[in-house]
Amino acid sequence: MAVRKILTAPDPILREISKPVAEVTDETRTLVADMFDSMYAERGIGLAAVQIGVPLRIIVMDLARNGEEPQKRVFINPEILSASDEMFTYEEGCLSVPEYFDEVDRPAQVTVRYLDEDGKQHEEEAVGLFAVCIQHEMDHLEGKLFIDYLSKLRRGRAMDKVKKVVRQRERNA
Repeated sequence: MAVRKILTAPDPILREISKPVAEVTDETRTLVADMFDSMYAERGIGLAAVQIGVPLRIIVMDLARNGEEPQKRVFINPEILSASDEMFTYEEGCLSVPEYFDEVDRPAQVTVRYLDEDGKQHEEEAVGLFAVCIQHEMDHLEGKLFIDYLSKLRRGRAMDKVKKVVRQRERNA
């Protein structure tokens, strides 16, 4: 399909609350394909539609490791039904906050309900990296970035790094 530009912080579109998908259509599936192409082009494991400038409640994910078969997952209108009290700390990164990584605490397990790209509803438990990734991407749907969980000092460092990376990319383009 097409590789689309991934928006980087502080682009105001990233702070928009994404709207629900009214109906899963061929247009939705084309957007999903573009999202996968865009995510793979940047070597990511998850992407929310808002990160490519489309504020709809759609997430794509592929948690396969190098050398494994792709494990494409699509989450349309996802919602967290429950979250464990137990927390899990993971060093997160984000395609919209390039080349910056920091530890974030999130619930270790969540139950998520969503539609797939055929419009079928699913409900499942997410643990480990899957739980981290689905929560991270769902934050995007609410206009939130992982750096919002960090101290003001660390958020400042992250934004300084993003600005430097973006300038470097623009020079190399």
